Amino acid sequence: MSYDTIIKGGRWFDGTGAPSAIRNLGVRGDRVVAVSEAPLDETGCPDIVDAQGKWVLPGMIDIHTHYDIEVLKTPSLSESVRHGITTVLLGSCSLSTVHIDPTGAGDIFGRVEAIPRGHVIDTLADARTWSSAHEYVAALERLPLGPNIAAMLGHSDIRTARLGLDRATRKDTRPTSVELAAMEAALHEALDAGFVGMSAQQLLFDKVDGETCRSRTLPSTYAKGRERRRLNAILRRRGRILQGGPDITSPRSLGAMIFSSLGIGRRRLKTTLLSAADIKANPFAVFLIDYLARLVNALGGDFRWQHLPVPFEVYADGIDLVIFEEFGSGAAALHLADRVERDALLADENYRRRFRKDYDAKFGMRVWHRDFFDAEIVDCPDEAVIGKTFGEVGAGRGGLHPVDAFLDLVLEHGTKLRWRTTISNHRPEVLDRFAAHPGIQLGFSDAGAHLRNMAFYNFGLRFLRRMYRAEQAGTPVIPLERAVHRLTGELADWYDIDAGRLREGDRADFVILDPAGLDDSLDAYAESPVEQYGGLPRMVNRNDAAVAAVYIGGRYVFGNGTAAPALGAERTGRFLRART
Repeated sequence: MSYDTIIKGGRWFDGTGAPSAIRNLGVRGDRVVAVSEAPLDETGCPDIVDAQGKWVLPGMIDIHTHYDIEVLKTPSLSESVRHGITTVLLGSCSLSTVHIDPTGAGDIFGRVEAIPRGHVIDTLADARTWSSAHEYVAALERLPLGPNIAAMLGHSDIRTARLGLDRATRKDTRPTSVELAAMEAALHEALDAGFVGMSAQQLLFDKVDGETCRSRTLPSTYAKGRERRRLNAILRRRGRILQGGPDITSPRSLGAMIFSSLGIGRRRLKTTLLSAADIKANPFAVFLIDYLARLVNALGGDFRWQHLPVPFEVYADGIDLVIFEEFGSGAAALHLADRVERDALLADENYRRRFRKDYDAKFGMRVWHRDFFDAEIVDCPDEAVIGKTFGEVGAGRGGLHPVDAFLDLVLEHGTKLRWRTTISNHRPEVLDRFAAHPGIQLGFSDAGAHLRNMAFYNFGLRFLRRMYRAEQAGTPVIPLERAVHRLTGELADWYDIDAGRLREGDRADFVILDPAGLDDSLDAYAESPVEQYGGLPRMVNRNDAAVAAVYIGGRYVFGNGTAAPALGAERTGRFLRART
């Protein structure tokens, strides 16, 4: 038997959680055709890789991305592939590009996901050749995809397409019976095309861009119970998934989304929600997250929280950061796209009084801890403030309130003022608890969005490093085999897609990792321009010592920091249709 590729002597993880072992793998075409303890016949094999001392594991799965725009022009999605991600899910947070027009897409993606609105419009206007989910899938399959793609249909997408963005974002508007039936038909058609489910949103600080509907919340948030129940009923009947973002300030919204998973008197609804996070602003929320997941699943639901298994560190240029959308004064500033108008607002003492009041309101559910003593300046034309917090700057200016110190620096330097803070996932013991939690999925990277604010493209590597170090220290959290399973086969099984396994007969999507490269460089800050978005410097991860090789569909596509010529030039990935 001849092979196209042989991987020799690596520590093999099959993605099921079974014990790992030193094995030799043979690949022919896009499949693994041999997993052997004995050496394989190398005769005629053009690609022989010595993996001694390395790990060989299934390609990792990213269950929460916003690559919907980027994939249309840059289908290599190399920022994820370089870190061992071989499958990504599109269509998160009620946002997809299946039915919506280009301008509407620019309005719902631009501000919420911090993707340049004009580039969203231009990309979709240039690339769109489809008018249905089947045609959308066909268009994706014509692209030279790097990783595999699976997809959700966005509720805001179909709501906007049927009602128009203006009507879809009005509280007093209800879809007509014809419009609701059209949304149901669009969902059925997407599921027929192989979409894994639908994403919906009720979070109220995700705001629309553009001029016509600027600062309204996403269309999905305006849907009433009848509309949501009818769409959910389709997902129930067909065994597909609801991904949701509840309004965390509303117990009613949170409870309705969580307990919708129950199947009392009907089929249960597979539900995954945003998100399991150890929020600095509310350290007790982790107990509620734990309890609710266990309760709903014990009662017969099929519920999962999505979780980013690394500290949630964000960066901002001036005041441009989505966390300010969650309170009135912050949202008022972001509402103003014109720099002159915004600066006038930030200088106004009445506005500052309002901002200070919002900042000092420490109670209630919120995402940002609202502590400018926990916000470090990392770049600024005034070098004297670099390395300080805004609180420290205020203290050094005669006891100035931290809000005034922040606003003064924003007024003086605009987006040249760059700062960072960690919002959540800061306690290692909580991260470890979530690592083993059966009601929590590891993902939620937001890859492809918030390009200047966050970089979690290598979350899987950082998670494996933490589990590996714990094992080396003699204090294991979960076995490495289970850690790999959580990033691969466990997710593939729940989302019903053909991925995440590395056994004989499985598709040859795999990663060769050097455990010696799982070091502190995984956390390093780096930037790389995005040609598709006018050279915008995107925050990225650069830790290339860890990933020795990435194979997708049996093809070598990345390794040691360098993309292979095939990546993005030839199709290695495919559209993964839900199996149920």
